Amino acid sequence: MWSGEELDLDAYLARIGIEAGAGELRPDLATLYAVHRAHTAAITFESLDVLFGRPVELDVKALEDKLVHGRRGGYCYEQNSLLAAALERIGFEVSGRGARNRTRGDSLLAVTHAVLVVTVEGEPWLCDAGFGYQGPREPVPLARPGVEVRQGEWTYSVREEGDLLVLCVLRGGTWRDLYAFSPQRYHPVDYVVLNHYSSSHPHSSFVGQAIVQRPGDALRLSFVGRELTRLYPDGRVERRPVTSDELLSLLAREFGLRLPERDASELVRIYRAGD
Repeated sequence: MWSGEELDLDAYLARIGIEAGAGELRPDLATLYAVHRAHTAAITFESLDVLFGRPVELDVKALEDKLVHGRRGGYCYEQNSLLAAALERIGFEVSGRGARNRTRGDSLLAVTHAVLVVTVEGEPWLCDAGFGYQGPREPVPLARPGVEVRQGEWTYSVREEGDLLVLCVLRGGTWRDLYAFSPQRYHPVDYVVLNHYSSSHPHSSFVGQAIVQRPGDALRLSFVGRELTRLYPDGRVERRPVTSDELLSLLAREFGLRLPERDASELVRIYRAGD
């Protein structure tokens, strides 16, 4: 389903810092944890191609060229499509889901977030490398709703809400909903439709602004528009503006994102045009 046979798995593993061939990996829980954690550590969440007005392609070779060989990042459709292809190639059973973001207050938002459900020894696990700085670094169990899962200094849980499952994070002593999703399976072609909306519709939060994010074990970082945000597990939030002169060095230092010369020049040009 995810065209895993087309992926250069060794190149992907090298990109995320796992020096192993396909024959050395097994579709077990230890491998799922290792790949998920390495992926979120190595590949930055970013949607700069949307800002540049470029099409966001989701076929495996395009994802490999951009995120693996080009060492760029991507947003949820790119991140989780690439992760799904790699996991499928290793031998995992992978299916997609569509989720509603719940981090923006009480507004009912459309289903625009792509997540994965990976089954290991009959048990489903939520895998998501594409929810930016608030997302999980590791798989979250789905078979035991309410179980608290510690990941670094962050704690996640999945609760039931009717026929929905809701991913929550504990921050500052308060449980906060991140997103909700139903049992309905999504396929790669469904993500093509959602991707078109997210990358081109004027109401999409990705259109017209830079978004670069990174989840850490302790500190979570987000650069949106012209502001850098630092998010801490105890609920503290620090914000500061980012100048055009420091933009590229900040992306490299804080997010590990070093853009090719063409992309770097285009980003600075757009940024300065808004001064």
